[in-house]
Amino acid sequence: MSFHHTATPQAYATTADLYRGLHSELGGLLTGERDWLVNLANTAALLNLRLPDLNWTGFYLWRGGELVLGPFQGKPACVRIARGRGVCGTAAARRTSIVVADVAQFPGHIACDAASASEIVVPLALPGRQLGVLDLDSPHTHRFTSDDRAGLEEVARLLIAGTDWPAEIGDPL
Repeated sequence: MSFHHTATPQAYATTADLYRGLHSELGGLLTGERDWLVNLANTAALLNLRLPDLNWTGFYLWRGGELVLGPFQGKPACVRIARGRGVCGTAAARRTSIVVADVAQFPGHIACDAASASEIVVPLALPGRQLGVLDLDSPHTHRFTSDDRAGLEEVARLLIAGTDWPAEIGDPL
């Protein structure tokens, strides 16, 4: 394994610098390992370790027509989410990342953890197939920025490219 410890979030001058370091670390974790479960678990742990002010980090995967809880870091979470429901289901239905500055203002927000105040969800997809979503929550409103969105979309790209995905995960587009 090629995992190398990098500096804490406070050591980076900008959010873009933080994500450059995180992307490098993720590349090391993915090198030589293509198992989907291993890669999702390590990615959730890495994001939770490196990104400040989070209270939940993880994945929901398409299985049997609904988003089902996958590897995560944080408190126990909602297990199944329907397409179009909550931030995760809405991002999946729209096939685009969603940044929610204040979850209390998002119609239909699913409050798995009452402490969550903001959220970002990034869809995961292969050509013709939705895999699921990456979901991060914070106990602070306005935690996630456009830099976080860009950085996490690159995390998703790296993860998708570096992982073998079994047929039972995913939903046709």
